[in-house]
Amino acid sequence: MSRSVLLVEDDPRVRRALSMALSDEGYSVAEAGTGAEGLQMVAAAPDVVLLDLMLPDTDGFTVCRWIRQRSEVPVIMVTARTDSHDVVAGLEAGADDYVTKPLVAKELSARIRALLRRVEPLSAPSVRRFRVGDLEIRTDEGLVLRDGHRLSLTRTEYRLLTELARARGAVCTREDLLEHVWGYGYFGDSRLVDVHVRRLRTKVERDPGNPQLVVTARGLGYRLAS
Repeated sequence: MSRSVLLVEDDPRVRRALSMALSDEGYSVAEAGTGAEGLQMVAAAPDVVLLDLMLPDTDGFTVCRWIRQRSEVPVIMVTARTDSHDVVAGLEAGADDYVTKPLVAKELSARIRALLRRVEPLSAPSVRRFRVGDLEIRTDEGLVLRDGHRLSLTRTEYRLLTELARARGAVCTREDLLEHVWGYGYFGDSRLVDVHVRRLRTKVERDPGNPQLVVTARGLGYRLAS
C-alpha cells in the first residue's frame, strides 16, 4: 500500500513537478494550492504533509500551527529561505523537518522515507518503562504520563524523549540524536535537535525556562536527569 503525501504548494508548475517526482517514487500525492485547501485536505489523514512556507492566502507557519493543534501527522516545511529565523520559526510552529528550494526529488524522497520510519513503532527496549521525576515513559504503550495524566507529544518529541531515557542519564550528543531520532544525516543541522528540545520542554517541564528533566550538557548535547 503506497504512502500518501499532501502537497501544499501555490505554484502550479512546482506542484506538478513535485507531484510527478513523488509519484515516480511510489507515493500517492494529493495537491492543494492554498492554505485553506490544505487544511481541508488534512482531514483525509495523509501520511506526510509537505507544506510550502509562502502561500497566497496565509503563511505556512499559520497552517502548520493549525495542523499541529489537531493532528500528529508529520510535517515537512518547504522554504525558499535559508535564513535561520525562518527555519527555526517553522520548526517551532510544529514542523518535524524542513527542506529548502530548489528541491532535489531524490533528497526530498529520502527525507520523507526517514520521516515515515520515525512514525513506525520503536523497537522494544529491554526496559519498557522509565520514571524520570514526575514523568512515566511507557515505551510498551507509546505513552508519556505526568501524575497519571497523558501528555500530548508529537511522534518526534516522543522519540526524542525516549532516546534520552534509554541513555540512562548519559549525555546524548546532537549528532547521536540526529542519527537515532531523525534517522538521517541531515548534514549536521543541529537546529532540528535544539528546537525540538525546546518544544519538548514546554510539555514535560514544570518550568520550561528552568529545565530540571531535559538538561543541557553545554557544548555537547542533552541528557535526561536521573
